[in-house]
Amino acid sequence: MAIRTMKNTTFENIFDAYQLVNGAKIKAKKHDEIFELGQYDGNKRGYTLYAFENGVRFEDFSVIISESELMNNYLIEKGKGNQAIAA
Repeated sequence: MAIRTMKNTTFENIFDAYQLVNGAKIKAKKHDEIFELGQYDGNKRGYTLYAFENGVRFEDFSVIISESELMNNYLIEKGKGNQAIAA
């Protein structure tokens, strides 16, 4: 299991779709940019990712990304999956 730390935040692999909760911080495995996960869009079959920097979510730029792409190429803020399962 890969665990990486950036700016006092620890990221881990995404193992289950239940970890993909609105507001979770997402980081690409190969890049340092951080995104905030938005809602799942059933019509577009993907999650909305918003640029996130210095505690601010930028809603003027977003991308739609599939669940499989998230699970294969991105990391999630540690602890978000536990909160999703407990809810």
